[in-house]
Amino acid sequence: MTGLTGVAGVTGGTAAAGVPDREAAAGHGTAGAEAGGRPAPLPAPPPGGPRAGVAALSPRYQVGAALALGVVAVVVCAHVGLMFLHVAPSNTLTKQHGAVVDEWIYPEFEQNWKLFAPNPLQQNVSVQVRAEVSTADGGVRTTGWYDLSAQDGRAIRGNPLPSHTQQNELRRAWDFFVATHDSENRPVGLRGALSENYLLRIAALRLARDGVAGPGGSVDRVQYRSRTTAVSPPPWSGEKVSAQRPEYRELPWWPMPARDPEGGAA
Repeated sequence: MTGLTGVAGVTGGTAAAGVPDREAAAGHGTAGAEAGGRPAPLPAPPPGGPRAGVAALSPRYQVGAALALGVVAVVVCAHVGLMFLHVAPSNTLTKQHGAVVDEWIYPEFEQNWKLFAPNPLQQNVSVQVRAEVSTADGGVRTTGWYDLSAQDGRAIRGNPLPSHTQQNELRRAWDFFVATHDSENRPVGLRGALSENYLLRIAALRLARDGVAGPGGSVDRVQYRSRTTAVSPPPWSGEKVSAQRPEYRELPWWPMPARDPEGGAA
């Protein structure tokens, strides 16, 4: 009995001792496999995902972007508010701040319904300008008439995407002048002076672009005129229009203001 007990004890001891030996061997094998080149698992991505847009900028640039967006939002809200006051019926705000609204709206943002007029224009109005130039040698000369409307027409013709300036700047400026002056070319109200300054600005830019003054010269005065002719009816209409001579509306000479840093009239 004693012998059997001893053998059993030895066997049990060996079995008990063998279990930890096998676990140690298994653990040593796993570590060896990882050390042997098996790639380690990639770290988990951040819970919010990668940052994009303004959030990807540094704090300093985030502050700058926020300020820029704020300025744009303020300008857009102010523009929409002024446009609303311009098209809204007369009220307390428009009576108190009408001058501010007009300064912002005219002439670039004026609203009108001429596009949908039931009686379209039946005349061609050509706007022309000439200049009195002081030359570099001390002389004074007067240029011929520059047809600004014809220049815009050549720029638009054949151009699939003409600019807003080429299509409307000169036409709207002349319409603005006619609407704010009487038949004697005298301004009516405060907007009359604004329309004259707008035409002077256009003349300064156009004449400078064409190099009218020449090397060392300067434009001292400008004069506008309009040439109005009737539009011939289409052949299929059967309408007959008597031949008419062109009608001219000649404005007085205007002194050219001092030049601003951009090279146009101040």
